[in-house]
Amino acid sequence: MNTAVSFLPSALNSGNASDLDIRRVFELQRATALRLRTSTLEKRLLKITRLRDALLAHREEIRAAALKDFRKPAAEVDLTEILPIVMEANDARRHLKKWMKPKGVMPTQMMFGTKGYVQYEPKGRCLIISPWNYPVNLTFGPLVSCIAAGNTAILKPSEMTPNLSAVMVKITRSIFDEEEVAIFEGDANVSTTLLSLPFDHIFFTGSPAIGKVVMAAAAKHLTSVTLELGGKSPTIVDETADLPLAAKTIAWAKYTNNGQTCIAPDHVYVHAAVKDEFVRLVKEYIANAYGEGAAAKSSPVLARIVNERHAQRVNALLEDAKSKGAKVLTGDSVDVKDCFVAPTLLTDIPRDAKIMDEEIFGPLLPIIPFTNLDQVIGEINAMQKPLALYIWSRTESNIQDVMTRTSSGGACINHAVVQFLHGNLPFGGVNNSGIGNAHGEYGFRAFSHERAVVRTRIMLARMFFLPHKSWTQKIINLLMKLV
Repeated sequence: MNTAVSFLPSALNSGNASDLDIRRVFELQRATALRLRTSTLEKRLLKITRLRDALLAHREEIRAAALKDFRKPAAEVDLTEILPIVMEANDARRHLKKWMKPKGVMPTQMMFGTKGYVQYEPKGRCLIISPWNYPVNLTFGPLVSCIAAGNTAILKPSEMTPNLSAVMVKITRSIFDEEEVAIFEGDANVSTTLLSLPFDHIFFTGSPAIGKVVMAAAAKHLTSVTLELGGKSPTIVDETADLPLAAKTIAWAKYTNNGQTCIAPDHVYVHAAVKDEFVRLVKEYIANAYGEGAAAKSSPVLARIVNERHAQRVNALLEDAKSKGAKVLTGDSVDVKDCFVAPTLLTDIPRDAKIMDEEIFGPLLPIIPFTNLDQVIGEINAMQKPLALYIWSRTESNIQDVMTRTSSGGACINHAVVQFLHGNLPFGGVNNSGIGNAHGEYGFRAFSHERAVVRTRIMLARMFFLPHKSWTQKIINLLMKLV
């Protein structure tokens, strides 16, 4: 996820929280975190319900703020910012009782006569740092899990979307005391102050580059982390795929939020035999949904790039590819001042183009023809492990080949991006694309310490107390044979 700018000094937010105020709240949450260790199911659910209801009550304000920050259409705000949190909250309301319950385990041979179980205890004081691309979703989603696990939280939203941050501040402060959930706006200085504190857990969503900064800061206090990062998520469309469905789904997944989605298809490998038809279908979708090229500028359903700097970054990727011989199939219209980049398809892209190496995080979609699936798998494995991978095929052997020979945080077979919405699946990356998981019970576990507990009923271990008896070694030898 290309959100590294959230850690750069910014003129967008002149109202930085003071170091003293941050440290005051952090200390205030120390006693609260201890008290919350015994918080009941009912109290946790009440807070989650209040958060859900507040989001729904402020729906119009969230829509208006998203429109101001990057002209995000109302329906897209509902689907990508509000609905996922409502679903997350409702999932916790239905299942938190089961999640909180200690999980019993079977005793091993050496543990005969004991009872073992995993007790989920709150980690304590938690920090949630969220990005600008889905500010509400990626701030309050982790907060639901944090509250479900019984923790306190300090939230740090991105300064790149100041209007949405202001609404989140209003919501947070209207339903939570700062000793339980606090929120601080500001630039890199605020983030630096927060990362200097000994939190019990840090949940960060952003770029791999800043993820390393967060992890290094956490290491100074041996703080556990969940890192939701990003990367170049590849898509494969073979010659047996349902092309109309693949084209529409990939285009929808790519151009939602104008490509500023960490799990959006970054580039598409299309079998050469169906490439032309696939391109035709994607171009048709773009024309019908947004308009082609400059016409898309007046589309009411196409979000803008978040700011001029990011628009210039995306434009630089496009111009670099074109200068090296890439062919533009549709799009190729940019207005940096207006933060506008049209949905664009490119092909014949040389391997040394920057767009083939950097996460695009914008509405540029490289189309790469192939004839040999092994070669595609080799190219995917030569890159950092992505946050997502998508395979479109009706050939089971091709599907299994891709799924067993590659690695990614998540994957979809004949679909795209919907893995994020599946509350019963873990959402997260692997290595460079992330550490740990979120959503549902996996989110609850991310903010919980899994405490191993053994309760003795028959004291088998007393046979090995010193001094050893004459038969002790015989018992040990027998155990060595049994285990």
